[in-house]
Amino acid sequence: MGQLRAGIVPVTPFQQNCTILFDDETKAGVVVDPGGDVPVIMQTVEDNGLSIGEIWLTHGHIDHAGGAMEMKERLGVDIIGPHKADAKMLLGLAEQARMFGVPGETRNCTPDRFLDEGETVSFGQHNFEVFHCPGHSPGHVVFYNRAAQFAHVGDVLFHGSIGRTDLMGGDHDALIRSIKEKLLPLGDEVGFICGHGPGSSFGDERRSNPFLV
Repeated sequence: MGQLRAGIVPVTPFQQNCTILFDDETKAGVVVDPGGDVPVIMQTVEDNGLSIGEIWLTHGHIDHAGGAMEMKERLGVDIIGPHKADAKMLLGLAEQARMFGVPGETRNCTPDRFLDEGETVSFGQHNFEVFHCPGHSPGHVVFYNRAAQFAHVGDVLFHGSIGRTDLMGGDHDALIRSIKEKLLPLGDEVGFICGHGPGSSFGDERRSNPFLV
């Protein structure tokens, strides 16, 4: 088994961090949150000789899930996640696209498997624990690799900020509980990639994030 690696492909006008997680030896991996610009993501996969086995979704907002069905068809793989609480949101992606003025065709998404708290997902020998972290959306999940002390937190937590809670299904108090009760206890040393902008560590955010201090 090689090292766990991550590559970020910014997509859509929202500049969402579509993330490709992969093993640097076997080149096996997954695509996390293909929100759009699927040809760009596919080109990145091909240019790096990667073999994508699944698509993982953190939540059901347009900028994270808008390209999932197109990518599923191109790759012939399953869509995994998020939690079933975002099922209605995923069935309304086309309406979200109209609401936010997203160009092109956006298709509603039906995952092959929803995720629950305490489950695990994996590729090769890289295992990720699933945490259900509502607040930004009801069914948001976080993927945590304990061996690498690494998490993909989607739009739950950002460098110096937190996820919006003024969108459909948002709940500020639930979001803060998710961060303080589920993520921060994993340890200050845990580094993370988030849905937009630069990543950080749980320790840095615990010490300096104005929403948490």
